[in-house]
Amino acid sequence: MRAFARLFALISLALPAWADPDPADWPAVLDEARGQTVYWNAWGGATATNEFIRWAGRQANERLGVTVEHVKLADTGDAVSRVLAEKSAGKDTGGAIDLIWINGANFAAMKEAGLLYGPWAEELPNWAYVDVAGKPAVVSDFTVPTEGLESPWAMAQVVFYYDTARLAEPPRTMPALLEWARATPGRFTYPQPPDFLGTTFLKQALYGLADDPAILQGPAEGADYDAVTAPLWAFLDDLTPHLWRQGRAYPQTGPRQLQLMADGEIDLAISFSPGEASTAIANGQLPDTVRTYVLEGGTIGNASFVAIPYNATAKAGAMVLANFLLSPEAQARAQDPAVLGYGTVLDLDRLSPQDRARFDALELGIATLAPEELGPALPEPHPSWTTRIAADWTARYGTGD
Repeated sequence: MRAFARLFALISLALPAWADPDPADWPAVLDEARGQTVYWNAWGGATATNEFIRWAGRQANERLGVTVEHVKLADTGDAVSRVLAEKSAGKDTGGAIDLIWINGANFAAMKEAGLLYGPWAEELPNWAYVDVAGKPAVVSDFTVPTEGLESPWAMAQVVFYYDTARLAEPPRTMPALLEWARATPGRFTYPQPPDFLGTTFLKQALYGLADDPAILQGPAEGADYDAVTAPLWAFLDDLTPHLWRQGRAYPQTGPRQLQLMADGEIDLAISFSPGEASTAIANGQLPDTVRTYVLEGGTIGNASFVAIPYNATAKAGAMVLANFLLSPEAQARAQDPAVLGYGTVLDLDRLSPQDRARFDALELGIATLAPEELGPALPEPHPSWTTRIAADWTARYGTGD
């Protein structure tokens, strides 16, 4: 019995070597991360985004000894399903996914199912620069508290962009959009839900049409869903025949929508990146006559996050990469319209003069609104609205391209 106790004690002493990394002990995290390969599952549908991820991977490798493999996703839900399948199979260690670009309903689903590692995000060294007070979306993902289970890396707000050479004055409310579409049929469309940008258009329309938009902050199950969404379906019933291809087909993604604009097939498009139009102009994808605007009353804003699955193989490497994404260098590069044009999650007043200068030196681009011109950022509805509206849209209007 005594021998068994000694053996148990020896095993117990060895356990910390196998324990999850502690972000409060950052030097130990850096040591453990060196040599690890991080499989970052992230949307792969845009060239500019893919290039930024490659750049971040190169920096992590050269400076920190972490190899980053971008696993390109068409739908973040695919990564969620994989982690869930691993949990169902009892694979609680050695998971295939180390980091996921995530937010909204996917985060809510993983959190509820216990599929996330943490808390860890608010212990990262660069968390000290995050603007929690000024950008509450960095700790509340579609109304769901993040509780340190995911780390923000980009801010977004809905804008619309249009070509001034073809459209002098764009519609600034949803009823005005419908009026304009009736007068100019075929010149507008939006990505096909459940694509995140297409679903965002539905939510933005609901904000502009609902009698009491505040109800969207609670679960859809707690509201009179049919009554709340009735104005949305009436609006879409009227709008759909006047869309590009009479609403019989939709662009599958935001980049495909941008291409329709570039080809002169549509005059107006939705984006979740205030700098997207300027980035596309800088890259030669759109003419320099394109400009950005926002709707009256505000537009939906949110944050993009990265999260670590509970069974990730390279948790330390994933944390190191997430911390790098919060660095002033990475944040300023992401905000550069020649790179991505994403908004920063940082509080610039907390930065050193040298790091603040990175942002001050940025030319936001010919089509980018100044921060004060973006207007109020409306909070994302509860994720249950996203899921249910996307499913109902598919049942009502779903089609193939």
